[in-house]
Amino acid sequence: MTMADAVPPVAIAAAREAVKVYLRLGNDGEDALLDRLAASAIGVAEAFLGQATVARSFTSAIPADGRWRVLPVAPVLAITGVSDGGGHALPVGGYAVDIDADARGWARVAGAGRAVSVSYRAGLAEGWDQLPAPVAQGVVMLAAHLFDQRDGDSAPPAAVAALWRPFRRVTLGAVRERCA
Repeated sequence: MTMADAVPPVAIAAAREAVKVYLRLGNDGEDALLDRLAASAIGVAEAFLGQATVARSFTSAIPADGRWRVLPVAPVLAITGVSDGGGHALPVGGYAVDIDADARGWARVAGAGRAVSVSYRAGLAEGWDQLPAPVAQGVVMLAAHLFDQRDGDSAPPAAVAALWRPFRRVTLGAVRERCA
């Protein structure tokens, strides 16, 4: 199980403003709706890409069984801590962590199989303005489509997937453990 902070409100606000420019909206009357659509479009982008877009904190539970376990959200920027079920930090000698060349986070904790929590930061960019242009443009186009088609059921533009496809992480088979 993975828990994540929501997409930072500042990133949603920046996406909303980009959507307003794209749609040529000059007033703030639709901001609440555009915030929801921008947040939804970012969520769809993350599901399609298989990775977090804007960097934020995550916490994932892994078993303490001595085996290397991959963290489910990528790209991992930093692994910030490992704690027991009660939220107490484990001693540094009680675990090992690594970030591989593909920006996957890994953790290994010795123990009797109890679950521990690994805290980390993951995301393609620190903020909306640092996202790769095609990823941001796809989010804007999808949010604009959702805005324009809120009473319809038409499919999103194919250009959205075309923009995101080069950034998509695809894993053949489940990568859950690795050799020591």
